[in-house]
Amino acid sequence: MRVVLTGADGMLGSDIQKIFTDIEVIPFTLKDFDISDLDRSRTSIKNARPDYVIHAAAYTDVDGSEANPETAFRVNGIGARNITMACEEIKCPIIYISTDYVFDGAKKETCNEWDKTNPINIYGLSKLVGEQFVTSLTNRFYIVRTSWLYGKNGKNFVDTIIRLLSERNEIDVVNDQVGSPTYTHDLAKKLRELIGRGYGTYHITNTSHCSWYEFAVEIAKLKGINKNINPTTTEKFKRPAKRPAFSVLGNTMLRLEGIEPARHWKEALRDYLGG
Repeated sequence: MRVVLTGADGMLGSDIQKIFTDIEVIPFTLKDFDISDLDRSRTSIKNARPDYVIHAAAYTDVDGSEANPETAFRVNGIGARNITMACEEIKCPIIYISTDYVFDGAKKETCNEWDKTNPINIYGLSKLVGEQFVTSLTNRFYIVRTSWLYGKNGKNFVDTIIRLLSERNEIDVVNDQVGSPTYTHDLAKKLRELIGRGYGTYHITNTSHCSWYEFAVEIAKLKGINKNINPTTTEKFKRPAKRPAFSVLGNTMLRLEGIEPARHWKEALRDYLGG
């Protein structure tokens, strides 16, 4: 089996290459081709002759998307369209990595795969546009929504909290946004299990949930850092992009497909931190 991987140098892409050791992975980065270029996308994927394409390349700067919406839509929307068109031309399934931010967080309950989407920021909307291109251009697709990613090869919340606590005596972290932290290593493992199973939309995260504040407290605890972490509100901690208050993803379709959901987020975090 041959799998083309876009965004191969990102957090998830790096872990996919570590996990998918039983098959041939053909890694592509921006240096190889720009996914917003349709002709280059078509040619590169056709020449690779993959059995599957994992489309992990994305513009993931949530706040940056508010200032640069055209970049977000070009990469996350048009890029997804181009990769999907390339896949459809060679009858190859696509695995598109999406986000919890396609939801508005108003439900205050776990979001299932069939729940109505309603993004409240440009990043979430651009990823939803990507989903819509995928589902309208092929019937050979896996939409995989995930959330709060962290991993060993990229900027992430875990490393940021550790750095801030090393620089300051106390920090403020919002306590009114709730989601499921997800270790890219664990997501990569579940993607490997998903390939070859039934097409459709899946939510894949580490299980259970917490607020960003609770996440930060657990990070400090595992690292043995004894400094003040103060809970604050989204209103006080203003950011350019709105965030959903409750974007916990239910792994319902994964279970129905007979795949065991990923481990508890605290166990995954302990593994990431080497504890």
